[in-house]
Order: sequence, then C-alpha cells, then structure tokens
Amino acid sequence: MQSIVQDLLTLSSIESAPPPEDELVDMTSLLDKLRRDAEALSAGRHRICLEIDGRGDLNGNHAELLSAFANLVSNAVRYTPNGGKITLIWRVSAKGAEFAVQDTGIGIDQQHIPRLTERFYRVDRGRSRDAGGTGLGLAIVKHSLSRHQANLEITSQPGEGSRFAAVFPASRVSLH
Repeated sequence: MQSIVQDLLTLSSIESAPPPEDELVDMTSLLDKLRRDAEALSAGRHRICLEIDGRGDLNGNHAELLSAFANLVSNAVRYTPNGGKITLIWRVSAKGAEFAVQDTGIGIDQQHIPRLTERFYRVDRGRSRDAGGTGLGLAIVKHSLSRHQANLEITSQPGEGSRFAAVFPASRVSLH
C-alpha cells in the first residue's frame, strides 16, 4: 500500500508541477549508476550489458530522468527469467538521443502495448502482483519523458522479450 501511495504522489507531483529546471545531466555517470543498480537488483540472475553509441549528455531534470530510466531497468529485471540478458543502450546522434532497455524476458502481446502507460493497467494481474509492481511505473515514465519532450517507444514479442526506448529530440542533447 505504501508503494502505491508513493507512486501516486510522484505521478501527481509530475503532472501538477511546473516544468523542471534544466540542468546538464552527465549520462556517463547516470548510465554507470543504472548498470550498477541493475546488477544489484538482479543479484547475478541475469547478464547485464551496457552499450553506448555516441557521446552526449541530456538537458533535463536529473531526478526525473533517473526515476524514469530506473523504472524501465527494474521492470526488465522483474520480468526477465533467470539466465536472461538485459541490455541498457545509450545512442546519440545529430537527430537526438535514445535510452533503451532491451531484455530477453517474457514479452508482451501486441494488444496490450498501447495501454501499458495507463494508470493501474496490468497485462497479467497475478504476475504483476508477484513481481511487486504498483501499476503506476510506466505512467510515471511516460509523464516524466513528456516533460522532457521525449517519447516512450515500446516493442515486444511474447516469449522473446521487450524493448522500452526513451527517445529525445536533438534540442535536449548536448553533444561532446
């Protein structure tokens, strides 16, 4: 219950607060933290990989971006069976940037993908409850990304895994 209340407060804060002050978010250190957190959460049950293509940082709110990205990472760990692979991907180009989490997990049927970011929507109530989700995580991700002019792109195939990608416009990227 405490997790649901906390997630509802987070979502309400994101929806009602003015746009956050932009800061330069050091993606090298953020990606390293996300990788370390994924390894800790996985506790050796998965192979965690980090792929970086291009160099650049994001202009945005560090706390909101960390929360959104960490949510994608923790979902991948929760819904990928033992022995699976989870890849964190950071791609930067002149067109923008993308942070993606790709897994070899259980996957999601296409009919559910359009509704995944709705509050309390669950593909499988029993599985979500067992994994410890509140049903609010992807709604929080969607709203946080929207405040950064980014989109969440989801692709998945049952039995093959999923890919959740936060796609940012070039105006949010600081190339180096």
